[in-house]
Amino acid sequence: MNPLSSTDTLPADLGNALLVGRVWLEGSHPGPALVTVNNGQVIDITAYGPTMADLLERDDLQAVVQRAEGPNLGSVEALLENSQLPQPQAPYLLAPCDVQAVKACGVTFAVSLLERVIEEQAGGDSARAAELRDDLQALIGKDLSKIKPGSDEAMSLKKALQARGGWSQYMEVGIGPDAEVFTKSQPLSSVGFGTPVGLHPSSKWNNPEPEIVLAVDSRGQVRGATLGNDVNLRDVEGRSALLLGKAKDNNASCSIGPFIRLFDDHFDIDSVRNCQVSLRIEGEDDDFLLQGESDMREISRDPLDLVSQTIGGHHQYPDGFMLFLGTMFSPIQDRDGEGQGFTHHLGDRVTIATPALGALVNRVGRSDQLPPWTYGIRELMRHLARR
Repeated sequence: MNPLSSTDTLPADLGNALLVGRVWLEGSHPGPALVTVNNGQVIDITAYGPTMADLLERDDLQAVVQRAEGPNLGSVEALLENSQLPQPQAPYLLAPCDVQAVKACGVTFAVSLLERVIEEQAGGDSARAAELRDDLQALIGKDLSKIKPGSDEAMSLKKALQARGGWSQYMEVGIGPDAEVFTKSQPLSSVGFGTPVGLHPSSKWNNPEPEIVLAVDSRGQVRGATLGNDVNLRDVEGRSALLLGKAKDNNASCSIGPFIRLFDDHFDIDSVRNCQVSLRIEGEDDDFLLQGESDMREISRDPLDLVSQTIGGHHQYPDGFMLFLGTMFSPIQDRDGEGQGFTHHLGDRVTIATPALGALVNRVGRSDQLPPWTYGIRELMRHLARR
């Protein structure tokens, strides 16, 4: 599997895209720097904000990025190549967020709703999934996407399913008034483009979740968007929804990148609403290939509704937050045997892409075998003080 180039990785309309990200730099004070891309060159704009959270708070954000004043760190092509090496060489890409909270919304697409109910009823046993899928589709139908969550129609369906013993806690957040919003990972723990993602060693049934991720400031304003892989352990969450933390938050289990594309005249929330997010999984040890696509027009809850359910009078985020919007794509293609569905193999390459945002690429490893997460907020504060 050859490394991907800038043509494969950056927005199709790169000339119109305002991109911000983070890279790792060596030198007298090794650590992260904020960057943008201008005419194929990577420009250090750390002088305009010590952290990405600070940069995204600026009212003159677009002007800062358009001016792109700062040290030239070389070509974006070289940056992408460095980031895809087995041992990345500086400068290389980090996740584009830093001290922001990392939140995620679940069960925002009808297809993912069905799959969550299947996980719950299968109790983490992937062998039962195919049979349960057929039974559930016969009970509740295949197209829930036209039902508005919290509507009278949704509440009528809830009563009917309760009467037939078909209700689930996942149905509650899928078509009920309240969205599922959970903490995906900790500030500074997300990995970026080219860095391996991690699976908990106990998991035998897992999958990537390709999603669009909004970058939201402390005022609740969406400043841009990027791509994310909400790595998911289907067997762990299927055993109990109370194991959501173990299923979702492990070493290297959250990938975000490659860059945040800022909102402007060429890209806005309507662009997000109309994105199609593709997923490609390439097996290293078995020549497996799986491809699929999520259409954001089929989301059950509007992205801005998800933002308002996350931040408001009930909850503040003084450093802003990144918000995964959910996915409609739960891979079910058999891989290791008939009826067993999909699960990762170590070494898989996962590519999540959409033309407006580019592509996020990661290989799959085990959380306990990947480099441990050691660079936290205290280390960042020490770096900023030295710099």
